[in-house]
Amino acid sequence: MNNIVLVNDIVTLRTMQLTDIDAIYEAGNFSEIWTHLIVTIQSREDAARFVEQSLLNKDLGKEHPFVIIDNTTNRIIGGTKLMNLDHYHKRIEIGFSWISPAYWRSPINSNCKYLLMQYCFEELDLNRIQIQADVRNERSRNAIARIGATQEGILRDHMVRKDGTPRDTVIFSVIRPEWPMVKMHIKQLMNQMQAVKQTN
Repeated sequence: MNNIVLVNDIVTLRTMQLTDIDAIYEAGNFSEIWTHLIVTIQSREDAARFVEQSLLNKDLGKEHPFVIIDNTTNRIIGGTKLMNLDHYHKRIEIGFSWISPAYWRSPINSNCKYLLMQYCFEELDLNRIQIQADVRNERSRNAIARIGATQEGILRDHMVRKDGTPRDTVIFSVIRPEWPMVKMHIKQLMNQMQAVKQTN
């Protein structure tokens, strides 16, 4: 995967670039974003390390990092990644998704997941998309379930948190036979959320 742009009326996902460091720092300089993630962006230097490591991992074929752009402002408001692509087994993971708190409970997350899943199933022709979350991250778990992903189980002591404690990880997935129904569900969800936003 080289440079990728995924876009609809609400949001644009495009491949992260070195020139995004300042915008990522501005969007990500909120401590509440990073509670359950393995990094924290509290300074421009943190943002630079995050972008540089993400692009190194991209060059190594480990992940493909995107920035999330709000189409109404054309500003970067978050990021997400495609990770652990396995061409032979036709599977991938959507992960390390974050958005600026001003956009929590907005249509942004649903639109991002829709664009990514559409790309993975319809362009990459994959069979399985996996999404995971810290068992403590109730907000993320609810958001993943809301888009129609199936909770498969919990991996015990799967990772180590920043504070050194062991993390149980909740595993969700969408598989190819489910995609038509999930696609329809997310479309309905996006339409409902957009209608609510327009009435407020």
